[in-house]
Amino acid sequence: MSTVAVPASAAEALEMLESAMEFLADAGAADMTAEALADCLRGLERADAIEAAARGRFLEAFDAKDGHLTDGRRNTRTWLVHCLRVTRSQAGEHKAIQALAREHRPLLAGLREQAVTKSVALQLARWTGPIPAEFREQAEEILVAAARAGADLRALAQICAEIRYRTAPPDPHDDNYKHLDRSLSLETTLDGAGVIHGDLTPECAAMVQAVLDALSVPEGRGDLRTRPQRYHDALAEAMKRLLASDLLPQRAGQPARALVHIYFAELREMDAGSALQDKWIAEYRAQWAAHRAAASVSTGDGGAWLEGDAARTVACDAMIIPVVTGAIDAGAVEDLVALCVSYHRTRTQATGTDRSEQVLAILEHQILGKILDVVSGPGGAASFLRRSLLGKGLNGPSLPLDIGQTDDIPVHLGRLVVLRDQTCQFPGGCDQPAVGCEPHHVIHRRDGGRTSLANLKDYCWWHHHVVLHELGWTLTVHPDGTSQVRSPTGKIIRSHGPPPSRG
Repeated sequence: MSTVAVPASAAEALEMLESAMEFLADAGAADMTAEALADCLRGLERADAIEAAARGRFLEAFDAKDGHLTDGRRNTRTWLVHCLRVTRSQAGEHKAIQALAREHRPLLAGLREQAVTKSVALQLARWTGPIPAEFREQAEEILVAAARAGADLRALAQICAEIRYRTAPPDPHDDNYKHLDRSLSLETTLDGAGVIHGDLTPECAAMVQAVLDALSVPEGRGDLRTRPQRYHDALAEAMKRLLASDLLPQRAGQPARALVHIYFAELREMDAGSALQDKWIAEYRAQWAAHRAAASVSTGDGGAWLEGDAARTVACDAMIIPVVTGAIDAGAVEDLVALCVSYHRTRTQATGTDRSEQVLAILEHQILGKILDVVSGPGGAASFLRRSLLGKGLNGPSLPLDIGQTDDIPVHLGRLVVLRDQTCQFPGGCDQPAVGCEPHHVIHRRDGGRTSLANLKDYCWWHHHVVLHELGWTLTVHPDGTSQVRSPTGKIIRSHGPPPSRG
């Protein structure tokens, strides 16, 4: 008779569990008989039930201790998604398992005893939800006993329906009645395709059925679409008609907006023969010449403006000091020239050390940023091409992306932050959409931070006000755009992998 060692701790039990699962994962399944494979599958289902019972108890205790706060998360569901790296739907299933430990203890015990499988336990929990609390525990004990005796899901549904009929109060006719089992989720795949999951109330299901049936009638004998395909097309048609009906409420008092994405390269391709680009360069050179001329008759700094061979001769041995002037584009050009000279010197003198590589990476990031400053903004090349090439509605005036020190964030700048960030930018991930977030100054205004696109990141209310301001976490944004937060206890969460260790 073989004996199995009993673990001495939870950590040892997990180690043994992982070892056992690795053994099964590597087992030669192709060489097993069908009977042996069936035994393995039955055993895995029993193990899955016991694992669910353990997970429910652990999650309930973790939630009671506010364990999610140690990682700066709003609740246990978001902790599951961003710290355990599971999908939102899987996190929802884990939370449903947790609910068994809190509200459906007989079902949790049934899992532990392997009387019911995980999926059946979750289904029974949904069915017993409307049963009054004073009868629910006894009802679930009856259902678990029936399952242990061999009742299938159909028989369990009949038993549960009879118990609900005998114990549930009359329908309260309240649309917000919390016991109604209703939910709907829409997730998208990598290519943008949608996946819908949901539990509809009888009234909602009846309305959806009526709409889909009305719009999915086959289009003659040549219509080769299957019924699911016709239902999909019917849903798309229903949404199209609803959007065109002007019956949807406005979002935040504003009508629906269409953001037209135009790549700068596409604008340049539209400029046949680069005529407009040459015009912008000529106008820009004139503006730069005027900028230099104005500097030459000012109080001055003892310097002289040079160009061409004279400038190249002097620059070889000169110490380059960038001068940022009041004209935004001209200052960007001055900075860009200085950064390029510094980059060239650093690269030619690089020793191959980590330090030199870091300096080059920082300079590359700064040079690319200055290039964007030159082509963007009200007087930039992108704005000039857009206003010259695109039609009505897309060729309006440019709006500044940097307005210095101000308490108010302009609407257009907030929209650009939303467009860029998409979701809350808390390092490690947050699934709150950017439209529901708030722009946060990376460098605080009292420390000289500007209200600019580069200095704004979207954070949800929880991470902005609670984690950063109330709980005292500190945010650091690195020159390469990555960021990290540090808790008051010293815990660090990064938006990227940790720095490589030195060998």
